[in-house]
Amino acid sequence: MIRAPAPLPLVHETVLHMLLDAARLNPDGLALVCGADALSYREYAACVNGLAQELMALGAAGGRVCLLMGNSVDIAIATFGVQAAGAQVAPLNPAYTAHELRPILKSAAPVALIHDAGLDATILALFDELAIPHRLAVGEGRRRLTEWRGRAFDPPMPLPEPDTLSTLQYTGGTTGAPKGVDLSHRAVAVNVAQREALLPTEPEREKILAITPLYHVYAVSMGLYLAANCRGTLIILPRYQPELVLDVIGSERITLLSGSPTIYTGLMASERFATADLSSLRLCFSGTSALSAETLRRWEEATGCPICEGYGQSEAGPVLTFNPRHGVRKIASVGIPVPQTEIEIVDAEQGTQVLPPGEAGEIRARGPQLMQGYRGLPKESAEALRGGWLYTGDIGTLDEDGYLFIRDRKKDMVIVSGFNVYPREVEEAFHAHPAVLEAAVVGRPDAYRGEALVGFVVARQSPDASADQLRAHLAERLTRYKIPHEIRIVAALPKTTVGKIDKKRLREWAQSEG
Repeated sequence: MIRAPAPLPLVHETVLHMLLDAARLNPDGLALVCGADALSYREYAACVNGLAQELMALGAAGGRVCLLMGNSVDIAIATFGVQAAGAQVAPLNPAYTAHELRPILKSAAPVALIHDAGLDATILALFDELAIPHRLAVGEGRRRLTEWRGRAFDPPMPLPEPDTLSTLQYTGGTTGAPKGVDLSHRAVAVNVAQREALLPTEPEREKILAITPLYHVYAVSMGLYLAANCRGTLIILPRYQPELVLDVIGSERITLLSGSPTIYTGLMASERFATADLSSLRLCFSGTSALSAETLRRWEEATGCPICEGYGQSEAGPVLTFNPRHGVRKIASVGIPVPQTEIEIVDAEQGTQVLPPGEAGEIRARGPQLMQGYRGLPKESAEALRGGWLYTGDIGTLDEDGYLFIRDRKKDMVIVSGFNVYPREVEEAFHAHPAVLEAAVVGRPDAYRGEALVGFVVARQSPDASADQLRAHLAERLTRYKIPHEIRIVAALPKTTVGKIDKKRLREWAQSEG
């Protein structure tokens, strides 16, 4: 067992206290920029307060508010505004289909939805079907959450209690049903300070580029909260475009870049990379999936800027480990535990025997940033949280110095471009097609995406069972990154001696030519 020795820097009671501190200490500092939108910290806090007052008037306190929003100044205001209202913020992927949203919204039972105006067609039917009390459409041609930017703090911004619920972060379920991770305000706030201990920032000097989706736990932690904590400027790009990213790094003099292996690979593949001005970069972060040693080496050689790789998951607030900014960075490692966090490697069968350095087993973690459990799922919560430990489902090793190395996943999960995909959900979507007799989905290594999905289908005698027809069927039910990169129609699926589909054999097939 390794316990992080580093002390914690300032811990705010909640991230709302953190934002108010930024507005008090750096009121005229530039907080948010997205295209033509720009807000100072004073204006940012005023907008958060204005939205909070409106949501409280709708009865949101103590309930949940779901966000279905792309990257914008509005989603930043909404994230803080929901929490200031005493409600639990539940950020969701705005690209989800109605089929994907229905079980999540049933689980969350939100008091209100805040969504981009362009999603009206998807939202309206679900809004009526699920009897959601309120919705706020935001964006072009509708209202903007910047409308309070010039308002005074009257009444003052409400501040939640640290032990109340802050965030409901939905993550894929092994049974195909998404699970909502309940995080308290204390857990979220302490995790900001834990990250700061290993990756210290310079107050009021950082310019952080947000290119990953701000509904994703990684972007919220390593972008939205990070910027407010250091009172820096968060420059938000509506969508990831390699050439635009490279241009903005130079024009805005970006100092901190939070990315994923897919992003770093894509930037280096751009024709503009060789001539881009990246001299302002002081540090890059990588998370969501494993970064290859070759990608890291090429990036650092070309830019002179280090990448610190870390590890975490929604259930852990989300950050558990990071390679330190000042100290030893170990290539292929995800670093050391953040302060007040313990990491152990235990046997993967029972999870009770602590294994020595160098021996692979399941990673379990203990610390103040852990979730309270999965919303409405006591059995799954008890399985994940045992004896105060979070059993991550990931397989790893610790070296003699306490650095963690990810080796595999115990869970049947695939990470595509930084997004967790549980094959069961995709398999169920396949089975909804009348021409599908059997289906199985696995991941294979992919240089660009990290992993790519491969679907194997045994079809009934039907003219509607081509790969293209199945892909069109999936597109009606699943967001794009969950649709297999390759669909193979096969005569039969390999089975184990007890008749189960042999996923190990399928992974071998997936890495061979179809």
